[in-house]
Amino acid sequence: MKIVITGGGTGGHLTIAKAIKEELNLRDIKPIFIGSANGQDRAWFEDDEGFSQKHFFDTGGVVNKGALGKVKSLLNILGYAYKCKSIFKKEKIDAVFSVGGYSAAPASIASVVFKKPLYIHEQNAVVGKLNSLLKPYAKAIFSSYFEDSPLKDYPIRDIFFQNERIRDSIKTIIFLGGSQGATAINNFAKEVAPILKEKGIKVIHQSGKRDFESLKEFYSSIDFEVDLFDFSKNLDEKIKQADFAISRSGASTMWELSASLIPALYIPYPYAAADHQYYNAKFLKENGLCFLKRENELDNSIMEEILQSDISKMSYGLNNTIKQGGAKQIVDFIEKQLSAYIKS
Repeated sequence: MKIVITGGGTGGHLTIAKAIKEELNLRDIKPIFIGSANGQDRAWFEDDEGFSQKHFFDTGGVVNKGALGKVKSLLNILGYAYKCKSIFKKEKIDAVFSVGGYSAAPASIASVVFKKPLYIHEQNAVVGKLNSLLKPYAKAIFSSYFEDSPLKDYPIRDIFFQNERIRDSIKTIIFLGGSQGATAINNFAKEVAPILKEKGIKVIHQSGKRDFESLKEFYSSIDFEVDLFDFSKNLDEKIKQADFAISRSGASTMWELSASLIPALYIPYPYAAADHQYYNAKFLKENGLCFLKRENELDNSIMEEILQSDISKMSYGLNNTIKQGGAKQIVDFIEKQLSAYIKS
C-alpha cells in the first residue's frame, strides 16, 4: 500500500499524522507527507525518517481573508493540487489520508479530482471547513464524536497509554498552551505560581516562543525553578511527569491527557472555529472528568478548587474514555477497503 498523509498547520493535526505514520511504519510502509512550509509541519517532520518523502508547499489558509486574498489562496492551492497529481502518478499512490488544516487542501483536492481514495480524520466535535467540503467525496471520515464514523477511538500514539497511571495527588502541574503557546494560560500560570510555589508543587510549562523570555524572567523574579520550554518534540515525556494539566482543549492534547489518565482544567481557545475546543471538552465536563473554564472565568479560586478536588476519582474515570489502538484500527480499515477496491 502506497499512501500520502497530508495536513497539519498545528500540533493537533500533526499528532494524528504522526500516529498514523508510526502505525504504517510498523507494517514496513513509509508514507509520503504533503504539508505546508508555513505553520508547524516542517518543524515536526522535516527530519522524520518514517516518511519516504516530505513535501512542504507554500500554502496558507483561506479563512479570514478578503475577497482578493481568498482568490489568490484558492489559485495557489489548485496549482499545488496539480503538483500533487504528478506525485501521485510517479509514486503510484493508492490513497490519501487527510488530517485536515489548510495544508491538507492541495493533496485532498487532488485526490478527489484525480480519483484517488480519500480518507479523512476529523479531530474536533465540530467539522472543519475543508473536511466539511470534502466529506461527501471521502471513502470514510473518522471521528470520536460522529455517529456515522466507522471507528471511534482517537488515533493517538501508544506511548500515552504506556505512560498511564492513576493520579492520586497533585505534585506536578503541566501548563500546555499548544505548539504556539497561549497567552491566557501563560498569564494564569503567573497568577497562580506563588500558590504553587508555596505548596511545593512542581511546574512544567510549555510557553510557546512568543512568551518564553518574559516567563523566564518572571519565574526567575519569584525564585521559582520551573521546567520551562517553548516547543518540544518529546512532549510525551513532559506529560508523563504531570499529575494535573492546565491546557487548551484541542482534541489531540485532550485525548493524550485522557489516555495518560491526567485530570485537567481545559481553557478553550475562544476564537476556534465554531467554538469547537469548548465542545471537545464539554462531554468530559458533563461526566465530572475535567474542569472547564472560559478565559474570562480564570482566577485564583479555581486553583484552590482544583487542589481540594478528588483527583484520583477523575483520573480513574478517564480510564474508560479512550481505548488503545485507534491508529491500528484506521490503518486496518483502509487496508481492507483498498484491497477490495483494487480487486474490483
